[in-house]
Amino acid sequence: MAEAALSLENISCTFVSRDDRSQRYTAVSDTSLAIAPGEFVSVVGPTGCGKSTLLNVSAGLLAPSSGQVKVFGQPLSSINARAGYMFQGEALLPWRSALDNVVAGLDFAGVPRPEALERGREWMRRVGLGGFEGRYPHQMSGGMRKRAMLAQTLIRDPDIILMDEPFSALDIQTRQLMENEVLDLWMAKRKAVLFITHDLDEAIAMSDRVVVLSAGPGTHPIGEFAIDLPRPRDVAEVRTDPRFVELHAAIWGVLREEVLKGYAQQKRA
Repeated sequence: MAEAALSLENISCTFVSRDDRSQRYTAVSDTSLAIAPGEFVSVVGPTGCGKSTLLNVSAGLLAPSSGQVKVFGQPLSSINARAGYMFQGEALLPWRSALDNVVAGLDFAGVPRPEALERGREWMRRVGLGGFEGRYPHQMSGGMRKRAMLAQTLIRDPDIILMDEPFSALDIQTRQLMENEVLDLWMAKRKAVLFITHDLDEAIAMSDRVVVLSAGPGTHPIGEFAIDLPRPRDVAEVRTDPRFVELHAAIWGVLREEVLKGYAQQKRA
């Protein structure tokens, strides 16, 4: 079996309350997950169950309370330099143009400016923003800003791509366009992807494998499903495939009770 690009081994994350240090909350408990090189894995679960916590651990932004993260077999002890992270919220600097935002990572890495700008323009063309290099974030639509963030993430050619509900704020038409854009770019190079989403349709349409998390506290995987739909896929058209409907029913059968548990917990909070 090929060595995993990203491996979470018995990860637990416990947080101490700021107001009362005797109060502890275990967000993630004894969770193991491996993503092979070139594999697209989505993680779904109830709101607030700890999906983003796992992504932050994978990025090296959060150290687990116990367990170990490995990147291509090597223990991760700091920031995951082989990963690119596309955040859920806006991550563009308002005082920088679209092009300057896209090349920000190259600038910080010390890439010569002419090379950085050339690569930045190429990536803006790849994500459909050719001609908009001089726009500032406030001059771009939500979809355009997401495209710029996608280019910003991929321009450094990371071996692992981490995505935290990147399209949740978009309207359905723009969202489907962006999902297909990501799949096209992923198919070209087949990097390992860990994709966090609350949208089961999105997870099935895009992934090779879907992992279901339990409701918190102490979230952990409770189901794993291979998505055997043929590629390439159109995220809108694939939803009408009978196999898609079967997979959706099977995964929802596991996820439904956890969503109800999570909803009940939110009402009590």
